[in-house]
Amino acid sequence: MSEQKAGSLANVVCVTNRHLAAAAAGIEDADSLAGRAAFLAQMRRVVGAHPRAVILREKDLDEASYRALARDVLAICRKADIPCILHTYATVAMELGADGLHLPLPLLAKQGIGLRSQFRVLGASCHSVQDVIEAQALGATYATVGHIYVTDCKPGVPPRGLAVLRECVQAATIPVYAIGGITRTRLTDVLATGAAGACVMSGLMRGKPPTW
Repeated sequence: MSEQKAGSLANVVCVTNRHLAAAAAGIEDADSLAGRAAFLAQMRRVVGAHPRAVILREKDLDEASYRALARDVLAICRKADIPCILHTYATVAMELGADGLHLPLPLLAKQGIGLRSQFRVLGASCHSVQDVIEAQALGATYATVGHIYVTDCKPGVPPRGLAVLRECVQAATIPVYAIGGITRTRLTDVLATGAAGACVMSGLMRGKPPTW
Protein backbone atom coordinates (compact mmCIF):
# COMPACT_ATOMS: atom_id res chain seq x y z
CA MET A 1 0.00 0.00 0.00
CA SER A 2 1.36 3.40 -0.89
CA GLU A 3 2.55 5.69 1.86
CA GLN A 4 -0.18 7.88 3.25
CA LYS A 5 0.24 11.65 3.00
CA ALA A 6 0.40 13.50 6.30
CA GLY A 7 -3.11 14.18 7.53
CA SER A 8 -4.75 11.96 4.92
CA LEU A 9 -7.64 9.77 5.99
CA ALA A 10 -7.46 7.41 3.00
CA ASN A 11 -6.74 4.41 5.25
CA VAL A 12 -8.81 5.61 8.20
CA VAL A 13 -12.32 4.73 9.31
CA CYS A 14 -13.87 7.28 11.65
CA VAL A 15 -15.58 5.77 14.70
CA THR A 16 -17.91 8.28 16.31
CA ASN A 17 -18.30 9.34 19.91
CA ARG A 18 -20.69 12.23 20.37
CA HIS A 19 -19.61 12.70 24.00
CA LEU A 20 -16.04 13.50 22.93
CA ALA A 21 -17.24 15.95 20.29
CA ALA A 22 -19.50 17.75 22.74
CA ALA A 23 -16.80 17.89 25.43
CA ALA A 24 -14.34 19.34 22.92
CA ALA A 25 -16.86 22.13 22.35
CA GLY A 26 -17.19 22.74 26.09
CA ILE A 27 -20.65 21.15 26.32
CA GLU A 28 -21.38 18.69 29.13
CA ASP A 29 -24.57 17.11 27.79
CA ALA A 30 -23.95 15.47 24.43
CA ASP A 31 -27.68 14.93 23.97
CA SER A 32 -28.70 18.53 24.51
CA LEU A 33 -29.50 20.63 21.47
CA ALA A 34 -26.10 22.28 21.74
CA GLY A 35 -24.34 18.94 22.19
CA ARG A 36 -26.06 17.45 19.17
CA ALA A 37 -25.20 20.50 17.08
CA ALA A 38 -21.55 20.26 18.14
CA PHE A 39 -21.40 16.59 17.20
CA LEU A 40 -22.99 17.12 13.80
CA ALA A 41 -20.67 20.05 13.12
CA GLN A 42 -17.70 17.81 13.91
CA MET A 43 -19.08 15.11 11.61
CA ARG A 44 -19.24 17.64 8.78
CA ARG A 45 -15.60 18.52 9.39
CA VAL A 46 -14.61 14.85 9.51
CA VAL A 47 -16.38 13.79 6.33
CA GLY A 48 -14.96 16.88 4.65
CA ALA A 49 -11.53 15.34 5.23
CA HIS A 50 -12.67 12.22 3.31
CA PRO A 51 -12.15 9.21 5.60
CA ARG A 52 -12.60 5.77 4.10
CA ALA A 53 -15.87 5.37 6.01
CA VAL A 54 -17.74 6.37 9.15
CA ILE A 55 -18.99 3.93 11.79
CA LEU A 56 -21.76 5.53 13.85
CA ARG A 57 -20.93 3.85 17.16
CA GLU A 58 -23.22 5.35 19.79
CA LYS A 59 -23.91 2.20 21.81
CA ASP A 60 -25.42 3.98 24.81
CA LEU A 61 -28.39 5.28 22.80
CA ASP A 62 -31.68 3.42 22.72
CA GLU A 63 -32.99 2.40 19.32
CA ALA A 64 -35.30 5.38 18.81
CA SER A 65 -32.62 7.90 19.74
CA TYR A 66 -30.06 6.12 17.61
CA ARG A 67 -32.41 6.14 14.62
CA ALA A 68 -32.91 9.90 14.90
CA LEU A 69 -29.18 10.56 15.09
CA ALA A 70 -28.43 8.10 12.29
CA ARG A 71 -30.74 9.96 9.92
CA ASP A 72 -28.73 13.14 10.38
CA VAL A 73 -25.33 11.47 10.14
CA LEU A 74 -26.33 9.46 7.08
CA ALA A 75 -27.43 12.68 5.38
CA ILE A 76 -24.06 14.30 6.11
CA CYS A 77 -22.13 11.27 4.84
CA ARG A 78 -24.24 10.88 1.71
CA LYS A 79 -23.76 14.52 0.78
CA ALA A 80 -19.98 13.96 0.96
CA ASP A 81 -20.18 10.51 -0.69
CA ILE A 82 -18.63 8.83 2.37
CA PRO A 83 -19.89 5.33 3.33
CA CYS A 84 -21.75 5.34 6.66
CA ILE A 85 -21.90 2.07 8.59
CA LEU A 86 -24.43 1.86 11.39
CA HIS A 87 -23.75 -0.02 14.63
CA THR A 88 -25.71 -2.46 16.80
CA TYR A 89 -29.23 -1.85 15.45
CA ALA A 90 -29.73 -4.00 12.37
CA THR A 91 -33.37 -2.98 11.97
CA VAL A 92 -32.41 0.71 11.89
CA ALA A 93 -29.67 0.06 9.34
CA MET A 94 -32.12 -1.78 7.07
CA GLU A 95 -34.85 0.81 7.53
CA LEU A 96 -32.56 3.73 6.67
CA GLY A 97 -30.73 1.98 3.85
CA ALA A 98 -27.33 2.34 5.47
CA ASP A 99 -24.18 1.38 3.58
CA GLY A 100 -23.46 -1.35 6.12
CA LEU A 101 -23.75 -2.64 9.67
CA HIS A 102 -21.12 -3.23 12.35
CA LEU A 103 -21.73 -5.54 15.30
CA PRO A 104 -19.83 -6.86 18.29
CA LEU A 105 -19.00 -10.48 17.49
CA PRO A 106 -21.39 -11.98 20.11
CA LEU A 107 -24.26 -9.99 18.63
CA LEU A 108 -23.33 -11.06 15.11
CA ALA A 109 -23.29 -14.68 16.28
CA LYS A 110 -26.72 -14.21 17.84
CA GLN A 111 -28.13 -12.67 14.66
CA GLY A 112 -26.83 -15.56 12.58
CA ILE A 113 -25.32 -15.94 9.13
CA GLY A 114 -28.56 -14.89 7.45
CA LEU A 115 -27.77 -11.30 8.31
CA ARG A 116 -25.12 -11.25 5.60
CA SER A 117 -27.75 -11.24 2.86
CA GLN A 118 -29.20 -8.00 4.22
CA PHE A 119 -26.02 -5.92 3.98
CA ARG A 120 -23.35 -5.40 1.36
CA VAL A 121 -20.93 -4.44 4.14
CA LEU A 122 -20.99 -6.31 7.45
CA GLY A 123 -18.34 -5.71 10.09
CA ALA A 124 -17.49 -7.38 13.38
CA SER A 125 -15.45 -6.34 16.41
CA CYS A 126 -12.79 -8.97 17.09
CA HIS A 127 -10.01 -9.45 19.63
CA SER A 128 -8.19 -12.59 18.49
CA VAL A 129 -7.46 -14.87 15.55
CA GLN A 130 -10.28 -17.13 16.66
CA ASP A 131 -12.68 -14.19 16.65
CA VAL A 132 -11.68 -13.22 13.11
CA ILE A 133 -12.17 -16.76 11.85
CA GLU A 134 -15.61 -16.89 13.48
CA ALA A 135 -16.56 -13.51 12.04
CA GLN A 136 -15.64 -14.69 8.54
CA ALA A 137 -17.75 -17.83 8.99
CA LEU A 138 -20.71 -15.65 10.01
CA GLY A 139 -20.43 -13.61 6.82
CA ALA A 140 -18.49 -10.56 7.96
CA THR A 141 -16.93 -8.63 5.09
CA TYR A 142 -14.36 -6.95 7.35
CA ALA A 143 -13.19 -7.12 10.96
CA THR A 144 -11.80 -4.63 13.44
CA VAL A 145 -9.14 -5.95 15.83
CA GLY A 146 -8.12 -4.25 19.05
CA HIS A 147 -7.29 -2.62 21.08
CA ILE A 148 -3.81 -2.43 19.60
CA TYR A 149 -2.31 0.40 21.67
CA VAL A 150 -3.06 1.80 25.10
CA THR A 151 -6.23 3.86 24.89
CA ASP A 152 -8.34 5.95 27.25
CA CYS A 153 -11.36 4.00 26.03
CA LYS A 154 -10.02 0.86 27.78
CA PRO A 155 -8.35 2.17 30.95
CA GLY A 156 -6.21 -0.40 32.73
CA VAL A 157 -6.66 -3.04 30.02
CA PRO A 158 -3.37 -4.12 28.39
CA PRO A 159 -3.25 -3.59 24.61
CA ARG A 160 -3.04 -6.59 22.30
CA GLY A 161 -0.26 -5.07 20.23
CA LEU A 162 0.92 -5.30 16.64
CA ALA A 163 1.90 -8.97 16.88
CA VAL A 164 -1.71 -10.00 17.49
CA LEU A 165 -2.87 -7.68 14.72
CA ARG A 166 -0.39 -9.30 12.31
CA GLU A 167 -1.57 -12.80 13.28
CA CYS A 168 -5.18 -11.79 12.64
CA VAL A 169 -4.32 -10.29 9.26
CA GLN A 170 -2.47 -13.46 8.24
CA ALA A 171 -5.40 -15.66 9.29
CA ALA A 172 -8.03 -13.50 7.60
CA THR A 173 -9.52 -13.68 4.15
CA ILE A 174 -11.33 -10.37 4.76
CA PRO A 175 -9.88 -6.89 5.39
CA VAL A 176 -8.76 -6.27 8.97
CA TYR A 177 -8.68 -2.81 10.55
CA ALA A 178 -6.77 -1.95 13.70
CA ILE A 179 -8.55 -0.07 16.47
CA GLY A 180 -7.46 1.41 19.75
CA GLY A 181 -4.91 4.13 20.36
CA ILE A 182 -4.22 4.73 16.67
CA THR A 183 -2.44 7.96 15.83
CA ARG A 184 -1.08 9.26 12.54
CA THR A 185 2.48 8.39 13.58
CA ARG A 186 1.44 4.83 14.43
CA LEU A 187 -0.46 4.23 11.21
CA THR A 188 2.66 3.28 9.25
CA ASP A 189 3.38 0.44 11.68
CA VAL A 190 -0.25 -0.66 11.53
CA LEU A 191 -0.22 -0.80 7.74
CA ALA A 192 3.08 -2.70 7.80
CA THR A 193 1.24 -5.66 9.38
CA GLY A 194 -0.89 -5.96 6.26
CA ALA A 195 -3.93 -4.38 7.88
CA ALA A 196 -6.31 -2.63 5.50
CA GLY A 197 -6.32 0.47 7.66
CA ALA A 198 -7.22 1.74 11.10
CA CYS A 199 -10.23 2.97 13.01
CA VAL A 200 -9.82 6.30 14.80
CA MET A 201 -12.13 7.84 17.39
CA SER A 202 -10.50 10.42 19.67
CA GLY A 203 -8.31 12.04 17.03
CA LEU A 204 -11.33 12.71 14.83
CA MET A 205 -13.94 13.57 17.45
CA ARG A 206 -11.88 16.34 19.06
CA GLY A 207 -10.52 19.48 17.46
CA LYS A 208 -11.30 21.98 14.74
CA PRO A 209 -10.30 20.75 12.23
CA PRO A 210 -9.96 17.13 13.33
CA THR A 211 -6.59 16.65 15.02
CA TRP A 212 -5.56 13.61 12.98
